[in-house]
Amino acid sequence: MTLRVGLVGAGGVGARHGRTLSALDGVMLVGVADAVPPAAAALASELRVPALDIDALLGSGLDAVWLCVPPFAHGELELAVVRAGLPLFVEKPLGTDLAVAEEVAAAVAAAGVPTATGYHWRHLDTVAAARAVCAAAPPRLLAATWLDKVPPPAWWSRADRSGGQVVEQATHVLDLARVLAGEVTEVRALTAPSSAEGRDVDDATVALLRFGSGAVGTLAAGCAQPAKTRAGLEVSCAGAALELTETALAVTTAEGTTHTEPAVDARTAVDRAFVELLTTGTRAEGLVDYAEALRTHRLAVAIAESARSGAAVRYG
Repeated sequence: MTLRVGLVGAGGVGARHGRTLSALDGVMLVGVADAVPPAAAALASELRVPALDIDALLGSGLDAVWLCVPPFAHGELELAVVRAGLPLFVEKPLGTDLAVAEEVAAAVAAAGVPTATGYHWRHLDTVAAARAVCAAAPPRLLAATWLDKVPPPAWWSRADRSGGQVVEQATHVLDLARVLAGEVTEVRALTAPSSAEGRDVDDATVALLRFGSGAVGTLAAGCAQPAKTRAGLEVSCAGAALELTETALAVTTAEGTTHTEPAVDARTAVDRAFVELLTTGTRAEGLVDYAEALRTHRLAVAIAESARSGAAVRYG
C-alpha cells in the first residue's frame, strides 16, 4: 500500500521530517501546512507537493499526519487530527505546559488512534545496549547534561512559547534517564536567570532527581554559551559505568572500557518506525507513543515548576 501522509509545520524540524518522508518507499507526502504561508510554500516547493491550509490538508484523503510545530502551537492541531480519526506523529515537546498535553492524551486514548513522538534517541542501537547494561547492573547515580547555545527561532527565548530549555531541549536526556533508571518520583530545581536582553528563558537550570528505584540523579542544562558542548548522560551502576550521547557510548566494567558508535540514523529511523507500524502493524522497540512521551513531559514540567517555586515537586 501507499501511505498518504500530511505534514504540519515547515520549520527546520518539519523540513527534516518532510525530506525523510518524501524519500521513503511506499509513502506519498500529500501536502504541507504551516501557520506562516510563505514557509509552507517554500518547503512544499522543495518537496514538490502543494501548500495547503490545515482544513484542506486534513480533507485530502490522508492516512496519517506528522505534526512538527513549536511548543506553543500544540493543542488544537492535535485535537483536529484526532477528530479526523487519523494516526498522528507529534514532535517533542508536547507543549509548553502540562494542561494541553493531558487534554490531547485523553483525546488520543478515547479515539484509539496510533501515535508516535519525536524522541528519536530511543532508536539508537547504543541506547538499546546501554539499557541492557542497566538492566543487569542497576543505576545508582545518573547525571544528565545539556549545555548549548540559544537556538535561532525567536520563540525559543520566550518561556511562554518554548516552555524553557528543560521542557524544549533537555527533554531528550530526561527521556533517556527514565529509560535507563526508571521513573522519577521527586525533583528539586534551581536556576540562573537570563543574562540576555529579550530572553526570559533561564541561562541555566540544575535539578536533583529521586528515582522510584532508590537511585538519585542530577540534571544540568545551560544555554548561555556560544556553542553546544555536551548533551548526554553519565550513569554509575552497581558494577558498571556508562557515558551516553547521541553519537557514542562508553561502557566501563571490571574488564575495561568499550567504545561504540551508533550504526543507526535515529533521526530517520523514527519516521520509518511509525510508517512501519501503520503499514505492517510492527512496532519498533524505540517508538514512543503519546502516552509514553507524556511521562517524560510530566518530568520536564515538574522540574520547571520546582525551578519557579523553589520547592520540591513530588509526583507519579
